Amino acid sequence: MRILLTGATGFIGTHVRDALLAEGHSVRCAARHPGPQRHPRLSWLAVDFSRDTDQSVWQQRLDGIDAVINTVGIFREHDRQRFAALHVDAPRALFAACAASARPPTVIQLSALGADAKADTAYHLSKKAADDYLASLPLRAYIVQPSLVYGKDGVSARAFKTFASMPCALRLGHAPQLVQPIHVDDVAAAIVNLLRQDSAVHGEANPAALRVPLVGPRALPFIDYLAALRAALGMGRLRVLTLPDALARAVAAVAGKLPGALLDADALRMLNRGNSADPALTERLLGRAPRSLESFVEDPDAERVQAKLNWLLPVLRAALAAVWIATAIVSAGLYPVADSYRLLERAGVPWAWAPLMLYGAAGFDLLMGIGTLWLKRRRWLWHAQLALIGFYTVVIAWKLPEFLLHPYGPLTKNLPMLAAIWLLAELEET
Repeated sequence: MRILLTGATGFIGTHVRDALLAEGHSVRCAARHPGPQRHPRLSWLAVDFSRDTDQSVWQQRLDGIDAVINTVGIFREHDRQRFAALHVDAPRALFAACAASARPPTVIQLSALGADAKADTAYHLSKKAADDYLASLPLRAYIVQPSLVYGKDGVSARAFKTFASMPCALRLGHAPQLVQPIHVDDVAAAIVNLLRQDSAVHGEANPAALRVPLVGPRALPFIDYLAALRAALGMGRLRVLTLPDALARAVAAVAGKLPGALLDADALRMLNRGNSADPALTERLLGRAPRSLESFVEDPDAERVQAKLNWLLPVLRAALAAVWIATAIVSAGLYPVADSYRLLERAGVPWAWAPLMLYGAAGFDLLMGIGTLWLKRRRWLWHAQLALIGFYTVVIAWKLPEFLLHPYGPLTKNLPMLAAIWLLAELEET
């Protein structure tokens, strides 16, 4: 079949793309940033769902297409990525173009479990709006509704393994919070099998959209999901701190202000509502039981280390920032200024330059601390810090050798500081 796949560079879209190619289909991938054409049955189409909200834009893109699979989606709005455009307006334009085609293609819409009559969050309501519109059209269509999707390369899976590896996990309130995680490979296989088993699943005489829940083999509380991931990582029992409902809502509200956070008020409402369904249709599509969550973690040692680094590195970075900022504050006046001037003079700084050097160094330390916390690209910053601390250490050891033999080790403590900064320079991606 010739398939138009939207969101082909996203988490689920990438896996669906590879599964379609493995099945022998020809795939026309639609994405904002087209990738390399490394397969003879793969082609790319530049598409921007935030702008392509008119039916006519999609009409020509459907030429020769047998099936359309829409995997575009965001969990939280940011910049130009808005629910209204990506989840509602662009999909409706695409579906309308499909219905207006001389030979309408089969449509598979990737939605979400919970995008139904009980939906009460912007994410679920926007997905439901596109689903309902698709269901109203005279198209052979499937609305695929997965529960939590796990994949080693998925943002949520990385976050959940990080939470699971921490010394203590937070249970946000007292609701059951049932989830039924499914592996992304099972999601991709189910979508491919929908195309293969089209008539058997849908029925020859029924053109209405069919809603297809995709879930793992069993439902469990979200905190138990974290415990299962922790066990799969080869770690011990998960310690849990349960927050009262009111405090959980407050934590979610604060987290919602942080860029890139998975938790906000809507996410907590969706979690409290639960996310589970009968796995029978998933098993029917796969021809087997979906993968158990105990098998999700494929390389426990490597994934455990990565999960721990995901939270240990930010802690280390915050500690380094605190050292720089505290040093700036102490240097700027908490430590007797006259004593600082005398130390600078002994280090070879002329008395007239002492104020400039003292307050200039304090300001520079403050900028180092702020940059450590807020800069997105820090590789040059780590190198600057290594050079600065190395310079301070050499000069002080030479000019003020008594600090080498000080019982509190003010100079020798620079060695672990240098090692920590070097570690961050080597391990951080930015």
